[in-house]
Amino acid sequence: MSKAADLASLASASETALSNRNILYNGAMEISQRATSVTGIGASSGYFTLDRWQIQAANTAGRLTMTQTADGPSGFATCLKLDCTTADTSIAAAESLQLTQSLEGFDLQQLKKGTASAEQITISFYVKGNASATYVAEMYDLDSDTHINKTFSVTTSWTRIELTYVGDTSNPFDNNNGGSLQFNIWLNAGSNFTSGTIQYPWGGGNNPGRAAGITSFFDSTNRTFFITGVQMEAGPVATPFEHRSYGQELALCHRYYWNTYNGAAIGSNTGTTNAIGRSAGGQSYETISEGNFPTTMRAVPTMQIYNPVTGTAGSIRGDASNFATCQINFRGVNYYSFNMAGVAIGQSTFVSGHVTADAEL
Repeated sequence: MSKAADLASLASASETALSNRNILYNGAMEISQRATSVTGIGASSGYFTLDRWQIQAANTAGRLTMTQTADGPSGFATCLKLDCTTADTSIAAAESLQLTQSLEGFDLQQLKKGTASAEQITISFYVKGNASATYVAEMYDLDSDTHINKTFSVTTSWTRIELTYVGDTSNPFDNNNGGSLQFNIWLNAGSNFTSGTIQYPWGGGNNPGRAAGITSFFDSTNRTFFITGVQMEAGPVATPFEHRSYGQELALCHRYYWNTYNGAAIGSNTGTTNAIGRSAGGQSYETISEGNFPTTMRAVPTMQIYNPVTGTAGSIRGDASNFATCQINFRGVNYYSFNMAGVAIGQSTFVSGHVTADAEL
């Protein structure tokens, strides 16, 4: 876009402010607290690499590698890359593969869904692949079990996709911290999801229309999919991507996930230097470490403790010894503490460990 076109685009956008336009998180694929590359994905769903971006997989023999890659169109240093490593050319009816981001209701009220003035929603992103392909971008209302879907095309060059969806005057989003909307990119699907007509506008009960017309990502081990610059905003115009600072994006992601590894692999041997810890008094139920999360988490998180030397879950390091029994004894949305779960340790032992905290939708 030219500068004049950029300004015209912004001027014709909805009443949404010029900042805080992007409803999605980590759209530039910069934050990757868990890992930068994971292989063998496809047997189950989960958050594997880039923050807030989940792989949802069901009933497939296909496998992929998910990587944060130093590639991207102008203005983007990184992208999310998927590589098919095990093909699945016999697609089961209930098979599916989606790249997903889930959003809580608190973040969606500006869309005015369920009112007479419901906003249109515009999605934009950059994509490329190893070959031409067709996939589906879906918005799925988790509160009302309704959805709206559009196809898009991928080529071997970076292309910016812009998709605008009509507003929904029915079914308002819940105004709470629960999951209300999923943005799904359908990459593979069986006949349960492809045998109908693509769902547009909003509707419910049309599973056969959720992924109609897509290419199978698992059709060949040559298949790749790259994406970055993902933005969701209110209104009918795809405005220029909103680049937030690295610190801002990391703080937003901390609401959903946080760990003390500072970029190292979860469960790795990092030594005690960067682990959390304190000198304990030897009592079996004494709080041996406590802390505050860097931001208020979405909900009370699921937590795990790791020994910083052995990498063992549920273990802690005390001076030069390993203690196999350790537990989170208190946690909330702002704080945590752990103790030895009834196992006494030596007087004035320096105890250390790593923790992870997960409050994902």
